[in-house]
Amino acid sequence: MKKRIYLVAFSIGAIMAVLLTFIKLPYYVTMPGTAQKLDPLVHVKGGDQDDGDFMLTTIRMGRANVISYALAKVRKYYDLYPVEAIKQQGESDEEYTLRQLHMMENSKQTAIAVAYEKAGKPITYKFLGVYVIRVLPDMPASQYLRPGDRIVAVDEKKLQSAEQFIEYVGQKAKGETVKITFERKGKKKTVQLALKPFPENPKRVGIGISLVTDSEIVTNPSVEIKSEEIGGPSAGLMFSLEIYDQLVEEDITKGYTIAGTGTINEKGEVGPIGGISQKIIAADKAGADIFFAPNEKGAEDSNYQEALKTAKDIGTKMKIVPIDTFDDALRYLQTLK
Repeated sequence: MKKRIYLVAFSIGAIMAVLLTFIKLPYYVTMPGTAQKLDPLVHVKGGDQDDGDFMLTTIRMGRANVISYALAKVRKYYDLYPVEAIKQQGESDEEYTLRQLHMMENSKQTAIAVAYEKAGKPITYKFLGVYVIRVLPDMPASQYLRPGDRIVAVDEKKLQSAEQFIEYVGQKAKGETVKITFERKGKKKTVQLALKPFPENPKRVGIGISLVTDSEIVTNPSVEIKSEEIGGPSAGLMFSLEIYDQLVEEDITKGYTIAGTGTINEKGEVGPIGGISQKIIAADKAGADIFFAPNEKGAEDSNYQEALKTAKDIGTKMKIVPIDTFDDALRYLQTLK
C-alpha cells in the first residue's frame, strides 16, 4: 500500500515538474550573461597582439516558464518582458532569431568600417542581394520563400538594394507577376509570384516579405569576426575597438581589461542598448577594470547613469566611462598610464 502511495506521489511530482518547466508563459526573462574576450573572436590578418583585452558583454534571455517567472519576481537584476515587447507582431521564433543575427552582421560590418577608416585602411563593399527577414502569412511569398533566403534578382534584373526591390515591385498592380530568383543554402531557385495587396495597407501590393540589403565588406588586410550565435547590434563599439587595436602598432588597452557595450553607426556614434545593469554585473564577474557605457549625450536616464547606479549597488571597483563616439573611447584610452 505504501509503495503504491509513493508511486502515485512520485508520478504527481514528476508531472508537476514537467508542467512547471515546459509550460511557456507570455513573457521573456533576462538576466546577467557573460563577458567574452574579443581577441579569440576577432582576427585581423597580420594584426598586432597586445597585453590587454577588450570584452563584449551579453545578457541571457529566454522564454519564461513558471519557475523562471517566479525567480525573476524575487531576484535582483532579473527582468521580465511581455512577448510583444521583444518580438514583432506575428514574428516566429525563427524570424526573431534571424533578425537578431542579421543585426549582428550589420553591426560587425559597421564596426569594421569605422575601425579601418580610423586606421587609414581601404574598404569596399560587395553586394550580395536582398536578405529575407520575415515572410508574411497568406501572402504570395509564404508558399515559396523562407526567412534567411537571399533574393538576387527580380524579373532577371539584378538588385543593388532592398529599396530598389521595394520601388520596382511597388510600381506594379494587383495580379501582375514577378519572377523572383533567390538563393537558399547555396542553391539558386526561381519562382513566379502574383502580387497581392497587403492586409494592413490594401493600397500597396507586394509578395509579402520584410527585407534588408545584404552586402559584404571587403578589407585590406582581411578581417574575420566569429560572433557565433550572439545576436543583436550591441557589440558594435567593442568590435570596432578590438579591430582598431589589431590594426595599429600601439597597444591602446595599455594592459587593462576593458569591457563595454553600445551600438555603433557609420559616423562612429555610439547608441544605447538594453540590459546595461546585467552587463555591468557580467563584466564585474569577469574581472574587467573599465567599462564603456553609452552616454546618450548626457541624458538623465542614459545607459551610463544606470550603469553608475548598478556599479555602486554591487560595490564594483570597475571604472564606468561615458562614451558618445568611437573617438571618445580612443581619447579616454590615450589617458591611461
